[in-house]
Amino acid sequence: MNLRTFELPGADGKLIRGDHAQGTGRQILFITGFLSKRWGNKSKALAQWCAEQGWAFCCYDVRGFGDSEGMFTDYCLSDWIADARSVISIITKSPEPLTIVGNSLGGWVAWLMAQEYAQVERLMLIAPAFNMMGLRAKTITPERRHDWHSAGWMPWDDDPLHRAWPLSWKWVEESETYWASSFDHLRRVKTVILHGTEDTVILPQGSREFVNLLQRHDRSYPIDLRLIPGDHRLSAPEHMETLRQLLLQPA
Repeated sequence: MNLRTFELPGADGKLIRGDHAQGTGRQILFITGFLSKRWGNKSKALAQWCAEQGWAFCCYDVRGFGDSEGMFTDYCLSDWIADARSVISIITKSPEPLTIVGNSLGGWVAWLMAQEYAQVERLMLIAPAFNMMGLRAKTITPERRHDWHSAGWMPWDDDPLHRAWPLSWKWVEESETYWASSFDHLRRVKTVILHGTEDTVILPQGSREFVNLLQRHDRSYPIDLRLIPGDHRLSAPEHMETLRQLLLQPA
C-alpha cells in the first residue's frame, strides 16, 4: 500500500497528522479510541485489507496526541470532532463512498460524522463509547466527581495508563451536549456495532441502550448490534476475522 503522510492545520494552527493511501471503489477511514495512536493492530489490518482490494485507506492522530501537534490538555471532545471533520473534508473530495470504522470513543465520533456527511455510506463501530465522559462522571464516586468538577481537571483513572493525562471537566459538559443531540438529524447509514460481552471499560449495555434509543426514533434504522465474546479490545484473531468479513460485505 502506497501510504503517504499528510498534515492538516487545525483551527489553532496545530497540525493534524495522518496517513492516506489512494484507491478506487471504496475508501475506509479509521478513527482511533481515547489515548490511542493511529497505528495499532486494527488500523494495520484495515490498511492491509484495503490494499488487497485496491481501496483507499486513511487514519490520523488527533491534535495533542500521537504524531499530531499540540498539548493534550488543550483539547476536548469538540476539538477531536473538529479534527475528524478536517480529515473527512479532505478525503471526501474523492467520489468514492466512505466507510468509517470507529474504535471506542472513535466509534461515537464516527456516528456523529455519519450524521453530517452524505458520502458516509457505512459505519463499523467497535465497542463504541457513546457519551463516554458524561457516563464516567455519573459512575465514579460522588467525592471524585466533586473533586473533578471543583478542580476542573482529573485523569480518567489513577492507573499508570491514564493518570498522566488529566481531563478538563469541559469534557463532561461537551460529552453531555453532543449526546443530547445524537439523534436530532438522522441519516440512514448502514451500521454494525461489535461489542465484547466481557468489556469492563465500555460496558456493552451502552450499545444496547444506544440501539434502543435509536429505534425509538426510527424503528427501521439499518443497524446490526453484535454482542460477541471478548473484552474491550476485541483484538483476538477471531475478532479480526469477524471485522474483515464485515468490511468485505457488499454495500
